[in-house]
Amino acid sequence: MGLPEEIKQVFAAHQANISEKNGLVTVEYVVAERKFFLARKKLTYIAKYRIDESKRELRFTEMLKESACSFVGGWESGVSSGFSFKKESYSTWNGAREGTIEEQSSFFGKTYRYRFDFKEIRGTIEKKARDAGFSFHYQITSLGL
Repeated sequence: MGLPEEIKQVFAAHQANISEKNGLVTVEYVVAERKFFLARKKLTYIAKYRIDESKRELRFTEMLKESACSFVGGWESGVSSGFSFKKESYSTWNGAREGTIEEQSSFFGKTYRYRFDFKEIRGTIEKKARDAGFSFHYQITSLGL
């Protein structure tokens, strides 16, 4: 079994969604979810990696992303507007929460309770890459990955 299959098995054990486009593999896994009155927030772990066979290297990045959806209702000029659905998604990379996944986890740990060890995942993938003779390059952002 090759390195790409071994890495996919690591993420498959967590029942993560795995997609690939132009050699860039994206993995998404919902690590926590909060439900409250007509609203729901999700915290998603996202990992992206690219394996370069010619350079014998694996480039890897990861982040946490929070998304929310809710029902919105209200009164306008005394007439009920009923309910509508509002979905909102934002990435921690685009705002003030940019930083390492450790910083993001600490920030989101104040809102969510979860037991997902991203350090173990990263360590397992790094070990598999090195065992297969590949160098492992961890990047904070996915730009240029």
